[in-house]
Amino acid sequence: MRKSLPQRIALSAAGLITALLFGFPTYWLITTSFKTPGEVLSPAYDLIPLSTTFENFASALTKPGFGTFLTNSLIVTLGAVATALIAGLLAAVPLARMKFRGRKGFLMLVLIAQLAPTQALLIPLYLLMRDAGLLNQLPSLLLVYMTLTLPFTAWMLYGFVNGIPIELEEAAMIDGCGRWAAFRRVTLPLLGPGLVATSVFSFITAWNEYLFALVLMRDQDMQTLPVWLSTFRTAFSVDWGGIMAASVIYALPALIFFLIVQRKLVSGLTSGAVKG
Repeated sequence: MRKSLPQRIALSAAGLITALLFGFPTYWLITTSFKTPGEVLSPAYDLIPLSTTFENFASALTKPGFGTFLTNSLIVTLGAVATALIAGLLAAVPLARMKFRGRKGFLMLVLIAQLAPTQALLIPLYLLMRDAGLLNQLPSLLLVYMTLTLPFTAWMLYGFVNGIPIELEEAAMIDGCGRWAAFRRVTLPLLGPGLVATSVFSFITAWNEYLFALVLMRDQDMQTLPVWLSTFRTAFSVDWGGIMAASVIYALPALIFFLIVQRKLVSGLTSGAVKG
């Protein structure tokens, strides 16, 4: 139904207010990162900064360990996303295309694993990593991140695969393709938006993880950017300007990753990921 003018104005006003409420913390973060320490701690907060300085960004970028922490975060995050996508796809295709005993029970276990609090796994994983001699090693942290994101990845990809008609693969097999060739040439290209949408959420989950990186990586050279952000707070003071600038820098890789894949993301979110 076509909405009347007052209804459109009311909806537009509600959308604008919602956008302002969600956007103001980001605006506050960015503007504070350009302020001097005196302006940051001033009780009179100015919505529009009277002056700008790049000292906070300079101190954040030159802080010891930034390059190492950034490299570690990129390695474990991108590695976890790639391995979770491969493993999730290998699990999603049989679950969506094959009928076997225990299939629904396995899907329920995947959902339960996704809903389980990750903090409950901290002590068991720490003891397991310690006994296996895997503490302070990036591959072990990559494995943990892959484990954390795999249930969500498998569940999402199962919905995407299930939303693609199996008749397309059967038609390709009638034309002479094998099962693998039919999947590679027909289903896999159609899964592009789903893979992108799933990778974005997996990337954000792994990129923002703090607790496991802090506990499992006791060596400073093996820690990640979320742990690096905590170094701006000491027992005697808090560098609020540095934290704000570091947070802006910390958000840039996730923003860049989103901008690279955002064209595929919208179509992926609306192409049947919730079909079960």
